[in-house]
Amino acid sequence: MKRARRPSYALPLRAITLSTVFATIPGLALAQDQNSGGEQVYEGSINGQPVEVTLPDPEKQLPLEDLRKFTEVFARIKDAYVEEVDDQQLLESAIKGMLSDLDPHSTYLAPKDYEELEESTSGEFGGLGIEVGMENGFVKVIAPIDDTPAQKAGVQAGDLIIKLDEKPVKGMTLEEAVSLMRGKPGTILTLTIMRDGESAPIEIDVERDIIKVTSVKSRMIENGYGYIRITQFQAETGSQFRTALESLEEEYGNILDGLIIDLRNNPGGVLQAAVETADALLDQGLIVYTEGRIQSSRLRFSATSGEFMPDTPVVVLINGGSASASEILAGALQDHERAVIMGTQSFGKGSVQTVIPLDETHAIKMTTARYYTPDGRSIQATGIKPDIEVRPAELTELDSQPFFTEADLSGHLEGQNENKDSKSGKDKSSASPAERDYQLRSALNLLKGLHILDKSGASAKGQESSQ
Repeated sequence: MKRARRPSYALPLRAITLSTVFATIPGLALAQDQNSGGEQVYEGSINGQPVEVTLPDPEKQLPLEDLRKFTEVFARIKDAYVEEVDDQQLLESAIKGMLSDLDPHSTYLAPKDYEELEESTSGEFGGLGIEVGMENGFVKVIAPIDDTPAQKAGVQAGDLIIKLDEKPVKGMTLEEAVSLMRGKPGTILTLTIMRDGESAPIEIDVERDIIKVTSVKSRMIENGYGYIRITQFQAETGSQFRTALESLEEEYGNILDGLIIDLRNNPGGVLQAAVETADALLDQGLIVYTEGRIQSSRLRFSATSGEFMPDTPVVVLINGGSASASEILAGALQDHERAVIMGTQSFGKGSVQTVIPLDETHAIKMTTARYYTPDGRSIQATGIKPDIEVRPAELTELDSQPFFTEADLSGHLEGQNENKDSKSGKDKSSASPAERDYQLRSALNLLKGLHILDKSGASAKGQESSQ
């Protein structure tokens, strides 16, 4: 076995520094003193003039033993690995390893990764249409994006992808897995997934396509009640949200009786877009703040004066696929008591990633801070807990024997508002989206109840003032 030579530079850093001092400053006489911070202070004189040299705390210096270990591993790989590996590849792998070992969201960005990052925030990119992360070495689906091949094929939030075609995911980096999921539109990728409630893996074939994400969709769900779905926070989401609010009021011709904001399976996106969306519904106060080790990562975002629909009650729907920017919006509206949060607990991604350029084509994306709601709650790994928990459910009306009513009695006294053509049966195929979606129906029912109470309260006040 070849014995590796011990590097010639393996001297204590303090010794190297001291020797440099002594070699470059002739006639320097020093006396050592120890300060409270662990730094070593040397006091003395040069040609009769007092001088003080402060050396950093040795414990804060780069660990030479670990650096020596790194260079030794590097040399062993170069010499003995089964295939020849060039220096650049080894160094890039070392950088990737340093970042990926920190947390699932810190990563090294090669030129291609730069392009994909820009695509994901612009609203158009190629692939399957899922937001993913890493969990226990597997790719976890945070959320499928609406109207994309993955969502149409049946991929669900929380699915663990264990194979891509015939390639096991275990051992891949997230970037490698994403690269395999992207491809030429029209080609098929088979996902093998593990899902809660299923005893065996499931295979789902997904056809790749150009993914064009419409960030904001809106409609009147019932007369007086608006519905806005935000699929992902992109650069223009804030302005699109304001436009949707104006369009709903214009369509109704009045102030809305209630508004539902659907953030389910929204994986997040651009921080500023979430802030602008919250600002549209808040007149003042803190929206979100971040805390990190460096000054530039400590940010505060507050609402500006003026809000849309100040008297309209709002319900926000969230679930386990609501992450990052979605949680910022839900948390801000919850803390300011501007909306009722309904659904299930959100994903819990409460960290800030900063893209730090290394040169013109390479960068690192590194976690630099944590998000906090206006009340100081950390989102990280806890998420947003809904005010009213409503789990997804499929409800079926029970078939029952028809009841006789007064209207069925022969010769009954005719009612003023009696409708002789009314039918008790209901065509299930024509059910509205709110009737098919239990969580959405629950939100709508809550808004109706709040509207009834609001009208009753206003009516009572009117009677008191008239007396």
